[in-house]
Amino acid sequence: MSANYAKGREGDLSVLFRVVRGRTFLENDQDTPSLRPHAALVGVQVLFGSLPVIAKVVLPVIPAVSMVGFRVGATALVLFAVQLYRRRVRLQFKEDYIKLAILSIFGVTLNQMLFIGGLSLTKASNTSLLAVTIPIFTLVVSAIAGTEKLRTVKTFGIFLAAAGIVFLIDPRKASFSSQTTLGDAMIIINSLCYGIFVATSKETITRNGAFRSMMWIFIFAAIVCVPAGMYTFSTVEISSIGSRTWFLLAYISVIATAGPYLLNAYALSKVNPSIVAVYIYLQPIIGFILAVIFLNEILDLRFIAAAILVFAGVFLTTRGRNRKEVEVPLTNEL
Repeated sequence: MSANYAKGREGDLSVLFRVVRGRTFLENDQDTPSLRPHAALVGVQVLFGSLPVIAKVVLPVIPAVSMVGFRVGATALVLFAVQLYRRRVRLQFKEDYIKLAILSIFGVTLNQMLFIGGLSLTKASNTSLLAVTIPIFTLVVSAIAGTEKLRTVKTFGIFLAAAGIVFLIDPRKASFSSQTTLGDAMIIINSLCYGIFVATSKETITRNGAFRSMMWIFIFAAIVCVPAGMYTFSTVEISSIGSRTWFLLAYISVIATAGPYLLNAYALSKVNPSIVAVYIYLQPIIGFILAVIFLNEILDLRFIAAAILVFAGVFLTTRGRNRKEVEVPLTNEL
């Protein structure tokens, strides 16, 4: 009789576990946090880090706004095709259409347009230095919106990583003059827009899944970006575009855009916004490492010191979370 009672209790617990799994906190998830979101965020930085090098080859032939139009339009089409095949296009809650439309303005439309426009009006060193503000904006907006608590260790970690990037880039190489003021302002606003997107999108993306959420975000962004891109592309002589340029444009549009945005959305559904944002500081480190591998550049003591500061900052930001903050997503769908 005791054996039957034990089996019954085990069955009850199994049912109870399945019932509460999608809307409560799991002890196993707390004790053994997954490394997948962190691996995804490293992948994001690698893919985004490859973009500037490839874009330099494409931009002399394809106008900047046109490239944004191609990126947004192609990504929207790819994601829509995937979700149509999976039969996961519609959102469950109508109000999420409005939320994703607003998120698309900050996360894609303004983010892409301001970055490309600002890059053409300022120096690359200025852009790299000003990008340090993205995690800081994310942390501040998260605290104001109430999506994340402003913890001392996490804040210190972000500023420590930022210090590493500033030391690596060397502010003396930047030139903040009247000639770059407009471009610098556009990069700062771009950083703020992306910070707002990261800080406020977690709940909506978690509820609808990364693929479905990003599909609608890019569809809404395409309404603005694609027509603007087509208008500027009308001035280009299509016959002058070689097959290599088309191939690189396809890579930028699908691999270097859809890939990192999806990985970022997936990670955002699993970890806090500040953790997603702080990984941005790995981009310059990855860029320097790639330069050593492919361009035979030499690592110096400045790079090593900066890398130590960045990795220490990332570690402090991503280490042990409070149990109340470890919430199982409302959906496990991608």
